[in-house]
This record gives sequence, C-alpha cells and structure tokens, in this order.
Amino acid sequence: MWFRNARVFRFTKPFEITAEQLEEKLQEDGFKPCGPQETNRQGWVPPLGKHGEQLVHSANGYHLITLRKEEKLLPGSVVKELVTERVEAIEIEQSRKVRKKEKDEIKEQILLEMLPQAFSKNRRSYAYLAPQDGVLVVDAGSAKQAEDLASTLRKSLGSLPVRPPAVEQAPAFTFTGWLNETIDLPSTLTLGDECELKDTGEEGGVVRCKGLDLQGDEIRNHLNAGMQVTKLSVTWDDSVSFVLDEELGIRRLKFGETLQEKLDDVDADDAAARFDAAFSLMTLELARLIPGLLDALGGEDRSAIVDAA
Repeated sequence: MWFRNARVFRFTKPFEITAEQLEEKLQEDGFKPCGPQETNRQGWVPPLGKHGEQLVHSANGYHLITLRKEEKLLPGSVVKELVTERVEAIEIEQSRKVRKKEKDEIKEQILLEMLPQAFSKNRRSYAYLAPQDGVLVVDAGSAKQAEDLASTLRKSLGSLPVRPPAVEQAPAFTFTGWLNETIDLPSTLTLGDECELKDTGEEGGVVRCKGLDLQGDEIRNHLNAGMQVTKLSVTWDDSVSFVLDEELGIRRLKFGETLQEKLDDVDADDAAARFDAAFSLMTLELARLIPGLLDALGGEDRSAIVDAA
C-alpha cells in the first residue's frame, strides 16, 4: 500500500473523527454497480479489497478510505456511425431531411440501447484522513481527481473543512531560487535531474528537462532569460523521492530502501498484515515529509486555519 502521488488538503479547523464514525457515514454511500441504463456510478469500497470488509482501514490514528468509480465505455466513433446509418435510413425511407433535434434524440436512443452491453471501466482512488496532523492526503495525479474525492467525502460526511495548503511565498519563486542559488536549498532536500520551466511572458513557452544537472549552465541560461521553475524532482531526507509542482502536488512518489526493508520483515503470506504494515510505514513517513516540505518552501501560511483552543 504505497501511494504513487500525494495531494494534500489542510483542515481549516479542528476535525476529529473516529474510525467507527467514519465507517458509519461511508456505509450510507457504499459502492453499487451501474444499473442497465446508467453511465456511471461511484461509492466507497473496502481499501483491502477481497481481504477486508470494512470501508475504513485505520492504523495509528490514520484512516484509509477508497472511492470506486465505474464508467460505461461507449466508443464515440461507434455511436456516431450508428447515428449516421439510422439518419440515412430515415431520410431515404421518408424522403425528408432529419434535423438536429431529431438527430440528438436518435443518439440518445442508441446510447440507451447500447448501455446494457457496454464495457465498464473501474478506477479506485485512495486517501487517508490524519486528524492529528490536520491533513487529508489523496493519491491523485491531478488536482481535479483529488478535489473530486474530497467533494464526494464532504457529501458523505456532511462537512469537510479542508483546502489545499498555502505557503508564505510562491513555490515557483522558491524553486527558481534554489536552482539559481539565490535561495539556500534546505539540507533536507537533494535536487534530482528533472524540472519544468515556464516563460512568464505572454507567449508562455515551456521547457521540460530530464537527465540534466539542474544547477548547470543549460538550466541557468533559461533562468537568466526570465523563465521560472514550476516543477522539480527532489529527494527528501534521503528517504523519499518525488516530483513537486507549483500547486504543491507531489507526483511519482518513490519510498526508499529502508522502508522496503522494514516491509520485507512482515510475513509475506499474510496479505492483510503486509497491507497494514505498508500503510503504517507510509503514513508515518508522510507525516514527517509534509510539514518538513512546507517549512522548506518558506513556511505555511496558516492565516485561514483555526487551531484548537
């Protein structure tokens, strides 16, 4: 159970919830497969899959949840071809022109006819709530996917006071400073060999670099031309590598050998035990990484956060 990405949401006020309370709320919105005439459905499923029944997997106060989304796949080209065939048949048989409104009605009818035989695409999105750390962490490659899960969770719980974390200075400004050495790189961070640079002018050109010395002349020339760094690969504390973007999205997480060695000590034949061990190791590591990363980026702006009394 290793997250591949991490989109962090900060609780804006104290939010305490037990595993039992969370389980009860999610049960009301448990996943049910699409009906014959439905194009999509989503709901909560057990994080352990076939190895568990609970919708919440908890360890050390961290609550793991999983959202499953099912979508019916209807190839647009096939639908378009069938609509064209049906329209042509009507025009020939009835010697009249089929207008747009009628074409739309034909398309809707074809979709209804095809849905029961359509293939289904299923996607599972994982997240965990860490009330003691004041964060919700979503394994999502995009901000939209993360927000979709947070929005669904908000509906299930009735309230979810979260927002993306904010830092005191723009991440792109900090990234750029690290590479042109106008801002000291924190001792906890080691630069990788990938970055993305954007032109701040009207044309907004983008340069993506991989396999380069990020403090070398080639990158420095782009920075001297006024480009800013918007994505950067780094390693934190010699234990976690990832790509960080200007929205504070963490992608392509790779945990170090030390964590993997600890996991290898767990009974390999007990899937649930290995899952639990991996989740515990990962959350404890991210509990160190997230505040450390916010500090490295100039400190968190907590002006909109209400702390516990």
